[in-house]
Amino acid sequence: MRIVITGADGFIGRNLVVRLKELGHTDLVGITLESTAAEWQGALKAANFVFHLAGVNRPKDASEFATGNAELTDEVCRLLADAGNAAPVVLSSSTQAELDNPYGRSKRAAEDAVFRHGEKTGAPTYVFRLTNVFGKWSQPNYNSAVATFCHNVARGLPITINDPTAPLRLVYIDDVMGAFVRLLDTSQPSGFVGAEPEYLTTVGDVAKAIVGFADSRKSMLTERVGTGLMRALYSTYLSFLSPESFSYEVPCHTDPRGVFVEMLKTPDCGQFSYFTAHPGVTRGEHYHHTKTEKFLVIRGTAQFAFRHIVTGERYELLARGGEGRIVETVPGWTHNITNVGDEEMIVMLWANEIFDREHPDTVAMKVRP
Repeated sequence: MRIVITGADGFIGRNLVVRLKELGHTDLVGITLESTAAEWQGALKAANFVFHLAGVNRPKDASEFATGNAELTDEVCRLLADAGNAAPVVLSSSTQAELDNPYGRSKRAAEDAVFRHGEKTGAPTYVFRLTNVFGKWSQPNYNSAVATFCHNVARGLPITINDPTAPLRLVYIDDVMGAFVRLLDTSQPSGFVGAEPEYLTTVGDVAKAIVGFADSRKSMLTERVGTGLMRALYSTYLSFLSPESFSYEVPCHTDPRGVFVEMLKTPDCGQFSYFTAHPGVTRGEHYHHTKTEKFLVIRGTAQFAFRHIVTGERYELLARGGEGRIVETVPGWTHNITNVGDEEMIVMLWANEIFDREHPDTVAMKVRP
């Protein structure tokens, strides 16, 4: 299948080219506003599927809306029709097409042109009225407020918010790509189609989240970035980091026993850290009432020792680096961990709560009094 992508050098186009290649499509033809008339004609004549993404949304002159959206789409449809090509056409439009402004009118005219083309030629035609699309490779001060916020915050630049309560509808680029590529293998009737989910939020909440991502490197407190809008915003923010900002340092606490380093903290799922211990060193010697921990020995040989603080029952076990063995601490059991090997021991640690110095839930008590 020869797939033609107009506007292949744009934010959505670049993501689409990558996604199509991942799916095994190799016959891809990208054309842009810089391509010659002959290149547009040749590409569309041989197309088996067309994603028409090229357009104008922030011109220097309002008249460019008509030429870059309505007239360009008319020309795409004419070239397809003149070639007798009834290949499916997907148009990237905008929710602004519902509004009576120069941009909206130009996008609505482009939609009408695509649907007329389908009616005349029998070509399947699909129109996406996309809201604010955000994600990697978007352009600041062009594609969306999200891109501008991410760009500025990632570089320590100020952001401007006129009305933090202003509503903002967003759709993530990966969800748009999913909706696009599903049309390659469908017999869905022509018409309007959508990309989901759409996220309804506010300008202020988005800005607050993005600023929080930057601040988390200092606080080590990572928000809930595993699902939904926060996942997509976090990914987008990271995509704006310069290579020099790919890494950052966290405090490293050193004492005669070794080092202790906290990696990240979460609002409600505890924190991650690691520590080292020199041969013969024992760490721990305390118990918890509620707090629990999981230990994973990365390198070395560790002897874990436990004693029930009421019954005096004891238990010991060995864990070695590379075994993939998790050792849990249990409330009401005092415990320690000793490096019984001849090399430095490295242990990864997860605790189910963030350490609170005012209420540490850590009571000193030796396993072997």
